[in-house]
Amino acid sequence: MSAVEWLVDPWSYSFMVRALVITLAASCVGAMLSAWLVHIGWSLLGDAVSHAVLPGVVLAPLLGLPYAVGAIVFGLLAVALIQGVHEHSRIKEDAAIGVVFSTLFAAGLVLISVTTSEVDRSHILFGNMLGVSDADALQVFVLSAIALGVMLAFRHRFTWFAFDRAHMASLGRSPRATAAMILAVLALVAVAALQAVGVVLVVAMLITPGATAHLLTNSLARMLWLAPAIAAAVTVVGLYASYHLDTASGATVVTVHGLAFGLAFAFGRYGVLRRHLRRAVR
Repeated sequence: MSAVEWLVDPWSYSFMVRALVITLAASCVGAMLSAWLVHIGWSLLGDAVSHAVLPGVVLAPLLGLPYAVGAIVFGLLAVALIQGVHEHSRIKEDAAIGVVFSTLFAAGLVLISVTTSEVDRSHILFGNMLGVSDADALQVFVLSAIALGVMLAFRHRFTWFAFDRAHMASLGRSPRATAAMILAVLALVAVAALQAVGVVLVVAMLITPGATAHLLTNSLARMLWLAPAIAAAVTVVGLYASYHLDTASGATVVTVHGLAFGLAFAFGRYGVLRRHLRRAVR
């Protein structure tokens, strides 16, 4: 196979083109959000929400509803429960996240075991990037567009929340309302990414691009475009690798995200090798 054929061959199949478009839409929006989540320190919360939506994904089809509706409901429920437990008890936020996320995720696994086939179970947990239907694709695009619109409209408020909540409050902007808005966007993005990589791997799209960009720049403004650029490049490389190596598409894309983070960790502007080199020069 020539180099040109190697590059062109995957895109001769409509399911590969659709997988590329769907994953780009979900991953780039998730990457932009991840830039704020990394600065705020809500990485674990992103993991919790992405797993806590599982009961909604299972129950929604049984009620004749799109899976996105159930997932959004349980995503928002998880956020409300975490905040409620943290604010109205002695339990710290990390413990509240652990309790809520593990309970809802386990409940989802119980529902899966009694309501779905092995194939459905695999698609829910690990995604079905190459078998996205028209209806599912539309859901991904709509949810991604809504999330992107909110982030662009309130990007200054999200940045204030990440760096100086006291100053934000003094200007008449409610930190609590902003937190709720960010968490709602988090639920939307998590649901949008579900179809591509499944419940288990969604957190990679919500956290890894932002963490990788953070090793390359110290500017949040640059992170907001660098993280989506990294996500887009990783998606293309991951799909090429998946096609030519005949591996699971979602898992391969997430693995490439990890490799990109490893390279940034080693060679990035704030990576370990650059840091040791600066110390040696001194």
